[in-house]
Amino acid sequence: MSQNKTNLSTFFAGKLQEAKTQFERTIDCKHTAFDDLYPYMNEQPQFFWYKRYVAWQELLTTVELAEELNIDWQKEFKTKQQKFIESKILDAKVLDDWYGKQRTEA
Repeated sequence: MSQNKTNLSTFFAGKLQEAKTQFERTIDCKHTAFDDLYPYMNEQPQFFWYKRYVAWQELLTTVELAEELNIDWQKEFKTKQQKFIESKILDAKVLDDWYGKQRTEA
């Protein structure tokens, strides 16, 4: 593997981890950078779903770019998470099962 390919793989591993962490923070209803962009929206109940969709799209976009560059993205995710990403649909099942076990929001 060339040095450029190694650097690119390392770069994308970091970007995948950032996107994954951002998405997981939205699942857990924690603060994200998106909250800082729209502080006036924090009071709106639909904001939590909206920021989840934004984080999900960021994750899907990062995965798509990794695939186009032939970079293995799967190793950053559990098998079930890979299947969710491959289906591309964000629904309650993804939110409930992302960590590998059924969970409910507080």
